[in-house]
Parts: sequence; structure tokens; C-alpha cells
Amino acid sequence: MSDNLHISIKEHTAFVTLDNPPANTWTLESLKALQAMLVELKQNKRVTALIIHAASERFFSAGADLNVFNNASEKEAKVMADAFGAAFETLTDFSGLSIAAIDGYAMGGGLEVALACDIRIAEPQAVLALPEASVGLLPCAGGTQNLTLLVGEGWAKRMILCGEKIDGKQALEIGLIEQLANQGQSLQAAEAMTLKLQSQSPDAIRACKKLIQMGRHAPTHSVLAMERELFVQLFSGKNQQEGVAAFLAKRKPQWHYD
Repeated sequence: MSDNLHISIKEHTAFVTLDNPPANTWTLESLKALQAMLVELKQNKRVTALIIHAASERFFSAGADLNVFNNASEKEAKVMADAFGAAFETLTDFSGLSIAAIDGYAMGGGLEVALACDIRIAEPQAVLALPEASVGLLPCAGGTQNLTLLVGEGWAKRMILCGEKIDGKQALEIGLIEQLANQGQSLQAAEAMTLKLQSQSPDAIRACKKLIQMGRHAPTHSVLAMERELFVQLFSGKNQQEGVAAFLAKRKPQWHYD
């Protein structure tokens, strides 16, 4: 693990804290640590949610430390690009709900880690941008694809090609974030959202997320077939029976996490 990245687990939610002052930049070490952390979390069936947040109030994350790319060779650049891709793609593949709680600057790889999450909650003073082209680079950790998926080509081109920066309010308006929290309240808002998962079957959560994300790259008829297949598979677990029984008995379900 990395000294710049901390993890704690509270009930069914894992909290990943970015802590590399002053700007919470990503290093090769912290990217590898994030990937290892996520692989381990995926094996923990009791964890159904993940929140990524910053230890500081000013910076969520400023992305990569540009010193890494100063006079870097193509081989050195590839090592960092591969590490970014592996870490953030593993985050996207996390089986539970992932939320980024953005309280300050989310720039470059700092925004890309948020884009790799399922949900983004930001505060009004947050600044979101993908400014890589201004220093001769490009977003290489899913930024071009994930941003376009959320806000469409027009806004993706404004932010990436023109280097436009937006605040929390505008991010909500264009669909880049799903919720605008009051200043200082993004982490609390994210935690409140994860509490909603306690009423949901952990088996159903995993299956539904898989199906939703399949729609990004698979033809609709394939996803529809998988939808029916995963529906039937739920009947082989304990939670389907518990969920229906609890509803009919008008009580809260007692989910199984094993």
C-alpha cells in the first residue's frame, strides 16, 4: 500500500482517502496501491460501496505530478500510462457502487479517477477540468471516453480541446456530476447515498451494475439476453428468497453477504 492512499471500512462501505499534499497528485506507487486495494476489495463481499475522497479541502486531486513527465522517454511515459489505465479501469470494474466526493480541484487524472466512479458528488467551489492538452499531453486514463459518455461530444471537446474549467454548479447542469452538495458536505452526502444500498440485495446490486455497464460496449440484444440470464441466476442465492419473503411479511430483509 501507499503512504499517500488510506483505506478504512465502515459496515459495508470502504473509504479511500487521497492524501498526498499539497495537491494529492498520483504517483506510480499510489496508482499500483489503488489497483491492489480494489482487487482486494472486490473479494470482500461485505463491501457494497466505495467512496473516494480527499484528505484536504482545496484539492481533490490535481492528477499526475508533471515532474514525472519532464524529459521522460516513451518507455517511462508508457509505464505511467499503463498504471493509470490499470488502476482506473479496475475502479470502473468494482462490483459495488463507487462514489467520488469532490471538494476542490479535480484536474487531469484527478478528474479521471472521479469519471471512473459510478457517481460523482461535488461542492459548488470544486473545479473540474482535463487540461492535459495545454501541456502537450492528453487524458490517458479513460478521460476522453468517460467524459464523452457523461456529457456528450460537445462538452467533452470544450473541456478537453479548449481546456475549459467548470465549477460544481455547471458540472451538475451538464451531467458531469449527479449531485451538488453544500460546501464541506460532499463526503457526508456520499456516505448518505451509500446507506441507501442497505435496503438493496448485494447480489442484485452486483448483477445490475454489470448489466448497466455492458450497455457501453455490447449490442442491446446481447445485454437483454444476459439480463434474463442473471435474473435466473439470482434464484440460486439466498438473497432472492429473503427479499421476496421480507416484502411479503412487511419486514426489513436480512441480507446475506457470504
